[in-house]
Amino acid sequence: MMAPMDFPMYIGGRRVKSETMLPVELPFDGSLVATVYRGGARHAGEAVAAAVKAAPVLREMTREERSAILRRVHQAMLERRDALAHAICSESGKPIREARVEAERAAYTVMFSSEEAHRLVGEVVPMDAEQAGNGRLAMTVREPLGVIACITPVNFPLNLAMHKIGPALAAGNTVVHKPASTTPVSGIMMAEIFEECGLPAGGLNVITGPGGEIGDALVRHPEVAMVSFTGSPEVGLRTRSLAGMKRVALELGGNAAVIVDRDANLDEAAARCVAGGFAHSGQVCISVQRIYVDSGVRAEFQERVVEGTRKLAMGHPKEPSTDISSLITVSEAERVESWVGEAVDRGARVLTGGKRTRAAIEPTVLADVPEDCRCSQREVFGPVINVNSYESLDDAIAWVNRSDYGLQAGIYTRDIGRAFHAAHRIHAGGVMINEVPQYRVDQMPYGGVKMSGSGREGPKYAVEEMTEPKLIVWKG
Repeated sequence: MMAPMDFPMYIGGRRVKSETMLPVELPFDGSLVATVYRGGARHAGEAVAAAVKAAPVLREMTREERSAILRRVHQAMLERRDALAHAICSESGKPIREARVEAERAAYTVMFSSEEAHRLVGEVVPMDAEQAGNGRLAMTVREPLGVIACITPVNFPLNLAMHKIGPALAAGNTVVHKPASTTPVSGIMMAEIFEECGLPAGGLNVITGPGGEIGDALVRHPEVAMVSFTGSPEVGLRTRSLAGMKRVALELGGNAAVIVDRDANLDEAAARCVAGGFAHSGQVCISVQRIYVDSGVRAEFQERVVEGTRKLAMGHPKEPSTDISSLITVSEAERVESWVGEAVDRGARVLTGGKRTRAAIEPTVLADVPEDCRCSQREVFGPVINVNSYESLDDAIAWVNRSDYGLQAGIYTRDIGRAFHAAHRIHAGGVMINEVPQYRVDQMPYGGVKMSGSGREGPKYAVEEMTEPKLIVWKG
């Protein structure tokens, strides 16, 4: 984005402005990159009304018609990936190389969604399995829920939005999208792309502004059938409490752990833990945060992690060489700095990094972090990883599970028996063997247990969440 641009909200196919403009700033230096408009409860109501009006249109479209729109969107996103990547980079501070990856991933998330439009199938119910069912034919069909409110976070402003919007539209629903207040631009750009590719007016609506007011209005609205939310556990719990009988899908983060066993490939494990811990400055729900290493190989592994971390280049997010840029706000960087300070005060050692400059934190490796520190117990959401040792694999598994979260975890080992011993006993939504928990491809099921949330993303699995089966029985 070469100069600040003006991005109105998008409601019922119209560009909507309000009385109050809001700046969108590059987190790295605070420079203005765009302006949007402050929506409120009134705009939320208008967006839901537009989605309700469009719902019969989307519902009656054929699977192929919905799939064709999504295929055109996929192609348009690939053609505009540079513009989308620069929007992501500018609003979130994500290094431009990572932003380009996100833009391409988002395009393929839409493509996977287009395929799922063709797979909305039911089943035949074997009525003659009991005498009372004789002479009857029964089947199930899957139908859209209606209006889905999609509330998305700061860290993947485009791809995580597509993980909600793509499946919702593929299934015949309509959408009201509330992007994070600090990263609204890519969401508005996407609404324009959907319009150009033939989505009926009201099929996708985007409201910008404060999450509390708009989010509460959407969650409470009687015409909203489902809320799909990604964000903090505190807001997620509030969302569930307000939603009543609405269907709710929640992705609430984690503090992902990796076990590095005694026979692991240490070069690979260390390199992947560095990549998985510091991508987007650790602002990923499945960033590597806790590493438990067999005591016999800990020193060797730790040396490799520190060496790899020190090679990461910090800088402006638009520089192609930048590996680590800033966090989303200065206050978030100050919070991470204070958590590191608490760990050090409690006996942890800083092996490298830890210094803050405005919103940027040096990639930080801590050793011997007490279990009850916030860096261990909560989601850091910053460039910090902890390295601790263990004597027995079952001890390591217990430490992995001793968390309020359970999104994804990983284990490095050459012993398949020990790998599956851990995989079966770790309580998480996904376990990666010889891979870090930060690994995700967009067609796989993704979601957690405990405070990490409920429901699953990935287009196939999200479509199941966003439809309901209807039973039809015919008596001949």
